[in-house]
This record gives sequence, C-alpha cells and structure tokens, in this order.
Amino acid sequence: MAGTDENSNASKQGLARYINCLGEENRNTRRNALINIQKETVDRNPPLETHELQTAFTELIKPLLKSFSDSVEKCRELSIGIVYSFLKKVPSPEDYLSYTIPVLVQRLGQQDILETSEEIRAHLIEMLIFLIEKSGEKFGIYVDDCVRILQRTILDPFPEVKKESCKCASLLTDIVPRHFYMQSDSLIKPLLQSISHQHSKVRITVVETIGSVLQCGNGKAVEDVIPHLAQRFFDSTPGVRKAVTQVVGAWLLDLPDRYSYHHKLIPLLLTSLSDDQIEIRELAEGLWHDAGLKYERENEDDLKDKLDFQAPAPCHYPAGVERPNLGCRVLVHRHLSKILPGLVRDLGDWVVETRVKCASLLYWLLINAEEYTTQHIEILLNGLYKACLDEDQRVVTDVQRSAELVGYFVKPDIWMKLVLTGLRQSLSHGVVMTMAAIVRGSSHNSFLPYQEDIVNALLNPDVYQTVEAKMHTQILNFCQSMLTLMGFDIQVVSQQVFNLLISVVALTQSSDVVNGAHNCLEQLATAQGLTDKAQLFENHTKPLIDSFGDGINMWTNHSVERQIFDALLIEAGPVVGRHLDDIIPVIITNLDPNKDPELRLKFFSLLSRLVLSAPSTLDSEHRFEEFATTVVRDMILPNCVWKAGRTAGAIRTTAISCMWALLQSGVLTKEKLDPVVESVLTQLITLIEDDNKTTRLISCRVMTRVFDLMGTDLGQDRLHNIYPELLKRLDDSSDEIRLTMTKTLLAYFDCFQGGYDVGLYRAHLEAIYKGLLVHLDDPESTIQEAVLEVLKKSSELSPHMLVREVEQVKHKHRTTKYCDDLIQYAQNFSSKQKN
Repeated sequence: MAGTDENSNASKQGLARYINCLGEENRNTRRNALINIQKETVDRNPPLETHELQTAFTELIKPLLKSFSDSVEKCRELSIGIVYSFLKKVPSPEDYLSYTIPVLVQRLGQQDILETSEEIRAHLIEMLIFLIEKSGEKFGIYVDDCVRILQRTILDPFPEVKKESCKCASLLTDIVPRHFYMQSDSLIKPLLQSISHQHSKVRITVVETIGSVLQCGNGKAVEDVIPHLAQRFFDSTPGVRKAVTQVVGAWLLDLPDRYSYHHKLIPLLLTSLSDDQIEIRELAEGLWHDAGLKYERENEDDLKDKLDFQAPAPCHYPAGVERPNLGCRVLVHRHLSKILPGLVRDLGDWVVETRVKCASLLYWLLINAEEYTTQHIEILLNGLYKACLDEDQRVVTDVQRSAELVGYFVKPDIWMKLVLTGLRQSLSHGVVMTMAAIVRGSSHNSFLPYQEDIVNALLNPDVYQTVEAKMHTQILNFCQSMLTLMGFDIQVVSQQVFNLLISVVALTQSSDVVNGAHNCLEQLATAQGLTDKAQLFENHTKPLIDSFGDGINMWTNHSVERQIFDALLIEAGPVVGRHLDDIIPVIITNLDPNKDPELRLKFFSLLSRLVLSAPSTLDSEHRFEEFATTVVRDMILPNCVWKAGRTAGAIRTTAISCMWALLQSGVLTKEKLDPVVESVLTQLITLIEDDNKTTRLISCRVMTRVFDLMGTDLGQDRLHNIYPELLKRLDDSSDEIRLTMTKTLLAYFDCFQGGYDVGLYRAHLEAIYKGLLVHLDDPESTIQEAVLEVLKKSSELSPHMLVREVEQVKHKHRTTKYCDDLIQYAQNFSSKQKN
C-alpha cells in the first residue's frame, strides 16, 4: 500500500513537471510534455485505477483544455486526444461539462472558427457527441452553447465536420428534446445552406437532420424548409430522394402541427410515387397509406358515416392501380383546392424537370381525388390543354394519363361542354389530344349518348382543315380512341369518323400518320362487321362526295375539299368505278378552261393516275368506256387549246399526257374515239408544233395511237391534209421527236385503203416522197434508217413513182447506200404486185 502511494506521489510530481512544461515557449517541449502525460495517464500500462484517473484528470483538465488553443497543430491534437480518452475512461464525464463546453465554444462557436485544422474540428465534434450521449438530460443547460457551435460547424467546408455536426443536432433532438425545442429554429438556416452540398452523403445527412430538428421544434420553419426539400426531388442520387421521402412521410405521420401543412406535404410525398427507383416508390406508397390510415383514426368522428357505410368501389377504375384508402382520398379532397392551382401553373415552368415532376404528381393527385376532380375540372382542363403542347414527351405522356383519369372520374356531360368550348376558342391540337385521352378513359355506356356531339365538333372546318402536322396526329389519335372505346357502336358516327380519317390522309405530309389512318379505316370496317375496307368505302364514298355540294364550283388549288376528293379517289380503289356518275361531273367542273390553272393541273394529275390504273379504279365495273368520249371531249380537248404563258403550256402538256394514259389503258376504244376523232386530230396538229418539247413528243405518240386505232376509217382527204405537218416534225430540234414521228408516219401510211388512186393524188404523193427523201440523207444514221423504213412503207402506194423520185435525188446524197436499198425494195415490191 505504501508502495502504491509512493508511485502515486511520484506520478503526481511527474505530471506537475509536465504541466509546467506546457507553458514553455518551445513547441517541442510542449509536445513532449503532452506525449509524456498521455503515457503516464490514459496509455499507462498497467492502467491506472479509476479513482487515480479521476484524480489525474482533475489536475490535468484545465492545462489540457488550455492546450486546445496551442499554436502548434500537433499539440492541439495531442491535448484533445488525451481529454477525449479521459472522458471515455472516467465514470462521470458529465461532471466536466462546465470545463469542456466553454472551450469547445471558444474553438468552434465564434463568428470565425478559430480551429484551422479540419481533422481537429471533426475530432472536437466527435467529443461533443460523446458528451451529449453520456450526459443525457444533464446536457440540457448547455443546449444553447451546443447550438451556437453547430450553427458554425454545419457550415464547415470539411464534409466530415458537416456530417458529424448534423449527427450531433439529431442527437440533441433525441436526448434533450425539451431544452432543444426553443433552439431548433436556429439550426434551420445553416442546414438549408448545406442541403445542396456537392457530396451526396452530406446532402442525405442534412435532409435527415432537418427532419429530426423540425420534428422536435415548433414547426414554424416548415414553410421555409419545404421549397428546399422539393428541390431535392430533382437530385440525381437516389439516396437523397429516399431521405426526403422518408422525412416528408414522417412529418405527415408525426409532425405536431402537420394539419397546418398538409397542403404542402402531400404533393411532396405523392411526387415520390413516380420516382425512377422502385425502392423509393414502395417507401412512398407505404408512408402515404399509413398517413391515410392515421388520418382516418384521428378523424373517426367526422368520417364515421363514410367508414360505416362505405360506397362500393367504382366498377370503372384504372387498371393496374390500387385504390387509395379513405383517409388518403379525404386528405386530397380537402386540400386539392390549395394544391391544384399552383401545380397547374408549374406545368408551364421554364425548367423541364419541374414540368416533368408536376405532370407525374398531377396523375397521383387525380387518382386520390376521384370524383372530387369534378369541382376543379375547369382549371384542370385548361392546364391539360397547355401541358399537352409541351416539347418534352415525358410531360405529354403523364398529362395524357391524367386526362384519361378525367374520363374515369368525371361525367361526360360535364367535361364535354368545357372541352368543346375550349376547342372552339383555341383550335389547338392540345385540346384534341386531351379530348382523345379523356375518351380513352371514359365508360362505354356513359359516353355513348355524346359521341355524335364530340365527333361533329371535330368536323368543324376550322379544326380539321389545317396544315398543322400535330393536329393531324391528334385527330388520328382521337379516332383511335373512339374506335377502341365504342366498338360496334361506332357505326352511329361511322361516316363522320370516315370523313376525318380521309381528311387526315389528304392533308398530312407524314407517312406514319397515313399508315395510322389506314389502320384506323381497317378497324372502322372491322368494328362494324364489314368484310373489308372496300365495303367501308362503298358505304361512305357517295355521302362524302355529296357533302361537297355546290362548293365544287368554287374550288381552288388550295381548297381542302379538293385535296380530300383526291385522297378519297386514290384510297377508294375499285369503289371509284361504282360512283362514276358522281365523280365524273366533279372532275369536268374543275377542268373547265376558265378555272384556276393550278387547279386544273392537280385534277389532270389525279385523272392520269386513275386512268393508268383503270382496271382497279375507274373501270373496275367495266363502265368507264361509257364516259371515255366525255373525258376526251369535255376534259382533255378544251385544255389543249393554245394560250400564251408557261402555265398554259404546262396544262397542255398535262392534258395530252392524260390523253396518252387514256389510250394506253385501252378504255378509249375505236368506237368511243370515232365521234371526236376530227377534233382530236385538229388539236394534235396544233400540239405537235408546241414550244414545249414534252408536249410535242407526247402528241406524236398520241397521234400514232389514234392512227393505229382508226386505221382506214380515216378519210384519204383528211389524211392528205395532215402530212405537211407531220413532215415538218422531221425537222424538229429534238432527235427523239424526229424518231417518234417516223413511227407516226408508219402508222399514218397504214391508214390508206387498198387501191390507192395514184393518178388522183399524184401531187400529194410526190410531196410526201420528196419530203421524206430529204431526210434519207440526214447526218444521223438512226434517222436515216428510220426514214428508210417509212419510205419502204410508203412505197406500197406507188413503187414506180418512188423509184423515179429516188433516181432524181440519188446523186445529191452523201452515200447512195440507202437509195440503192430503197430502189431495190420498191422494185421487188412492184414485182410481187405483178405476180
């Protein structure tokens, strides 16, 4: 025992010496003193008894705390480590709070933090946390000092200090909540300044601390905190979003003044129901469900009737969605009027991600609002119209989901009046998109009486007769919604839907939209039990044509009805042949030479297209030949008359091209051509001299075909009137036309009857031979060979005369090869005739 006392005295003497050394100016002396103190006390082996440690600490605490302010970082670090070790070993560390807390305030709680070392600041906060944990309620009197420290350290640039400070603040809420209550608001400002820190772990810790601090406080700072928490829903780190969800859910469940902030907290929690992470979604679902149940329990008296006599679940409800409990629904009912206006406004925010979050939130609000949506339908619809115009597809998708819920929860007679009014006022594709989505969500039976009204509203020319591509897409979208919802009952508005779809095909420039319209036409036919799309066109083509009425007389190139007429005939296929009595008059009217030239060009293009596919269009019923003469006389020939100008020239080209297509199709037979052949030839003689090369070329081909068809039925006097113009074309600037004319001349000579009176028509025949022989000496060998064939053909009329004419000019030709061949052919032909 005496030995122990001696050791103790020696130890005290050694410590006293070391304590004196702590005041030396030499840094090494101070450091060595601290190292020796550590060895002799907390690190001593064997360790000191508890009472010895306590005695030593009592002696050392003041000089050690003084060393917290040492200018040398190592000395400060050693002194803090020694004090921290003592506090862990002594039985009642709370007894030393009066010494340690003021020093900690001095080092960390000043306007400018005195401690420069990040690691030491973190170590000091750890010591503070230890003291709070060990002191319990006794720490209450030091809460003000602790808060003063935390106000500074939460803003510390060192992440570890921030996290430890947040942990310390949360600890205060658990251990001394009564004392912390009045000081809680003091930490909100620094916490909010740290909530956007670049380290995600810091952000998570700050969010959790805010939750704890406000839970323990008077709740006045909730208004200031909520905007910052809302911003954290845009955080790229799932852990941060999860922490916010957990905090908001806890507030909805346990915040003392939560009823005052329901309208602020509900949107935050519902936003997490659309999070990308399934874990966060499940957490939010659980918290929202629990919040609803707790609200039911707390308001059991008010909700007694609804709880005791609950209405059956709606039979028409969104698929794949679990219906929220009564408490959740009532919570939204009571606060929707406060939430919805701001939410609709934010759907137009300039930040894309804000609009995305708002669109997804709107869906979950409506899921919980159910039929209560009706009371806010006007402001809701106006928001949906605008949001449907958003450039971001994510927003549009969620907004359409919300619009579908309007169909589920609001009666058609209510939403339809507002939607149709909105359509008339704005003529926007956003309204049509909203309308299509609402229809998708509607009930078949409830919507049935209103389908005519809504389809007729879309048939407003100001709506569907537009060049706006997005409107075409949404009209198609609407038709698809109608077909999906109404099924067989679509037949009531089948004609109107058909008209809309044909209009879309006519006006759109998108191949995808055209394909979609074709699919819808197929569905429209199937829904009514028709065998195919052709039967659908059979039922609806004539009513659509009749709907044009006298307006066909006023059509221009840009008339929408003209474009619809084009699309109808192209899409109708064989049905066209069954309605020629209605179609031909429309085309004749618009091919009047007094009509707009561009309009006539469009109609000729349409007519040519139909004629080229006549067996499957115009002549599908083998009746088009009845109208062939009318087409030539009333459509083609009047537009072949020469007029000055490029546009008039283009019309002549198009008209004669249509004539060529008519002849190629085989519909224009000899019998149908005969009544107008004189007019045709007269016009062709003019056209082969046209300034336009294409017109001349096609006219030569048409004339060839006319000669082939009519053959010897053409009078010889008429034929003799034509040849001078034909010979002129052999001088054409285009070799292609010259070659084509040689084929025309071959057909021309086939038209002469046998027993040609050479004596009577000698002068004509000589002129023909002389004209042709000139071109037998053409520089182009292809022309020479083609003309040789023509002369061989013409030799059948008078071989002797041809031989005589050849002999007269033979010496003038570059080569006599072709002349000799021709003479030989004519002589052989003459010998055959004699035999």
